[in-house]
Amino acid sequence: MSDDREGFEPDIDRTETLRTIAEDVRGETAESEQIAAILYRVSDLYDPDEERTPESIYRDVHNILEIKARGGLPDRDE
Repeated sequence: MSDDREGFEPDIDRTETLRTIAEDVRGETAESEQIAAILYRVSDLYDPDEERTPESIYRDVHNILEIKARGGLPDRDE
């Protein structure tokens, strides 16, 4: 494991817990979708199959927040 992930050792239980919480909070609102997406990104830190760094996850979360600030993604049905 690279030093970029120091302090975030693989932990499948933590990964599963965060992803379960993400599924529980995901709902019909944009806010609940946003929180679920953020939790899922954070869970990648502990997933032994992911090679994510805190910095890459920060960028992803920042992007999620920017999309929300711009009014969200365009409707998929259009």
